[in-house]
Amino acid sequence: MLELFARYWWALALRGAAAILFGILALVWPDLTLLTLVILFGAYVLVDGVFSVFDGIKARDEHERWWALVLEGLAGIAIGIITLVWPDITALTLLYLIAAWALITGVLEIWTAIRLRRILTGEWVMILGGLASIAFGVLLALFPGEGALGLTWLIGIYAIVFGVLLVILAFRLRGLRPTGAA
Repeated sequence: MLELFARYWWALALRGAAAILFGILALVWPDLTLLTLVILFGAYVLVDGVFSVFDGIKARDEHERWWALVLEGLAGIAIGIITLVWPDITALTLLYLIAAWALITGVLEIWTAIRLRRILTGEWVMILGGLASIAFGVLLALFPGEGALGLTWLIGIYAIVFGVLLVILAFRLRGLRPTGAA
């Protein structure tokens, strides 16, 4: 499985870059309308979910627990589609969708990192990403009334931190790939 992750390190790097770009956009334009925030979030979660499913499917022949990545990806795809199909949902509903996605993603990332512990020395990066996801989800669920501006900043900071951690993990994995691998 490690060899597979190392071979497709670029998929994690793309996920990280998408998260960083989304986070920067959320911070640069904090006065985004709720509709724009909904569309940006839906597009990001959908793309992130597709890459997670891709990673999981690629790991299916080499690892028996590949389904955890696929499950994480399917959750992201479902929430992304729901968000894009019904962009006029209320801010509170969006907030709880984002919180649920972050909690599910965080738990699955920590679980995956613990499983990789025996073969990857940098699993702490994935664990930190999972913890960041869980903290983000809990904060959103506990403070739903703080408004769109606070939500935009929180989402932006979270996306940048999570994206940087994914890029770090991707480049650590890149260094583990066999000589001559793409």
